[in-house]
Amino acid sequence: MQNFNGSIAVNEFIFAGLTDRPELQYILFVVFLVIYFLTLLGNLGMIVLIKFEPRLHTPMYFFLTNLAFVDLCYSCNVTPKMLVNLLSERKSISFIGCFLQCYFLIAFLLTDPLHYTVKMSRRVCICLATFPYIYGFSEGLFQSILTFRLSFCRSNVINHFYCADPLLIKLSCSDTYLKEHAMFISAGFNLSNSLAIILIFYAFILVAILRIHSAEGRRKAFSTCGSHMMAVTLFYGTLFCMYVRPPTDKSVEESKIIAVFYTFVSPVLNPLIYSLRNRDVKAALRNNKSKTSFREKPSNT
Repeated sequence: MQNFNGSIAVNEFIFAGLTDRPELQYILFVVFLVIYFLTLLGNLGMIVLIKFEPRLHTPMYFFLTNLAFVDLCYSCNVTPKMLVNLLSERKSISFIGCFLQCYFLIAFLLTDPLHYTVKMSRRVCICLATFPYIYGFSEGLFQSILTFRLSFCRSNVINHFYCADPLLIKLSCSDTYLKEHAMFISAGFNLSNSLAIILIFYAFILVAILRIHSAEGRRKAFSTCGSHMMAVTLFYGTLFCMYVRPPTDKSVEESKIIAVFYTFVSPVLNPLIYSLRNRDVKAALRNNKSKTSFREKPSNT
């Protein structure tokens, strides 16, 4: 179907996927299905545990609940469609489906609930948690509208496994100057500011760790902070590589591997790194396990 100007009116997009080898697609399906299940189990488990354990009703765990929720939404936005496509011959997504996937992808990428402090009221916590959602969804809508106002007349095949701005820009036959610069400015500003805030917080934490007199205490603290920094580096490093550079054929191929890290690896690792290695969370898990075991014991009367 063609418009009056000779361009093709795209009603759907086709995903090239991670690989075109059928034997690998079944293996990838099993691998990503397991990762998806672990992501759901870990993040839902953290949300439920923090909700029902009074000792975890602190600002830090309030924000970790939001992190788990964002990871769940982010994973559910991409993974189910990808799993279906791995078993399908025709890997398609509707125009509106691609718009919504792109919109929620940007929105949840900009929703960073890890900027927390130790002492603050519940009202302040809610305000601090709400602002990233409002900003993320507003910016996501703005960027998605800029993207889907473009004309797609070259092809409707996306060389990826989900809809993302850099890939859609390459398919456009209209002027992408405004969209490209808006994407670079938004990604550069938001990612740099978020990363800078996190690094400043960790600089203060590092100073506090160096004041610990016990060598064992310093070792444990460095171990915890090291795993946190690994998660931060993995998440922000891959996003910088994906969004803060012009889309070329080489960068598009590399973006498939990069996207696997922040789409699958980060959401499944975050519950382990930020919560399950935490002493309070371990105690809460043992407490709930003992309560469950006690309830399951048959009565002697």
